Amino acid sequence: MVNTCQSCESCEGGHENYCSKIIFTYNSHDRDGTVTYGGYSDMVVVNERFVIRFPDGMPLDRGAPLLCAGITVYNPMKHHGLNEAGKHIGVVGLGGLGHVAVKFAKAFGMRVTVISTSPGKREEAMETLGADAFVVSGDANQMKAAKGTMDGIMNTASASMSMYAYLALLKPQGKMILLGLPEKPLQISAFSLVTGGKTLAGSCMGSIRDTQEMMDFAAKHGLAADIELIGTEEVNEAMERLAKGEVRYRFVIDIGNTLNAASLGSSPVPAL
Repeated sequence: MVNTCQSCESCEGGHENYCSKIIFTYNSHDRDGTVTYGGYSDMVVVNERFVIRFPDGMPLDRGAPLLCAGITVYNPMKHHGLNEAGKHIGVVGLGGLGHVAVKFAKAFGMRVTVISTSPGKREEAMETLGADAFVVSGDANQMKAAKGTMDGIMNTASASMSMYAYLALLKPQGKMILLGLPEKPLQISAFSLVTGGKTLAGSCMGSIRDTQEMMDFAAKHGLAADIELIGTEEVNEAMERLAKGEVRYRFVIDIGNTLNAASLGSSPVPAL
């Protein structure tokens, strides 16, 4: 986000990410009527209240996705008490949001189980990202073995699914936080919520204050997103690969260097 009304209850309470007049970084109309283009811009003018300071040592390319994916997982972990060392958290989906969720949860000292439809992601989740366990959601025996073991679940999946099997993984009074945006309504059993006193909640980004806190925490723990750095001339190919899920885990466009290189008639330099 690059602006809000700055006067509503959400803004005054430090939760400007829930302002009804929020102006998003891209595809929004700013107060002067111009359209925001976010990372596709070569220059952005923004109200000082919406500026984030990159900590020393945080790389611009790998740190950039934290401004979206990072705060999207960090904020609900903090808000719902799912950032306490020793607790057990599940992460549904190992993509742009999920891989960052695993990293933050491990930095908090939590036990992490990745829940995925893809058995092939087991090694990636455990060996590369450091998850403690991996559960294939389509394997009834694995799901049964993990039943009632988790304090919370960060659900990053954007596919429409039945919530029953996932809610069963929670301990009594456990919490599932929805971060993905399925196109179709979710299938939810009221019985599976009520009998265990469980919570199903949603979360959208985070405040500027929490975003700065998240960036400082990430820098302290050497945490950043896993990315593929591309030039402006590779955007169309990247969009096609994105639709196929062929990115690990975020594309970052090197706007400045590739535009400058193009204007000089030289080859793009893939660095920030």
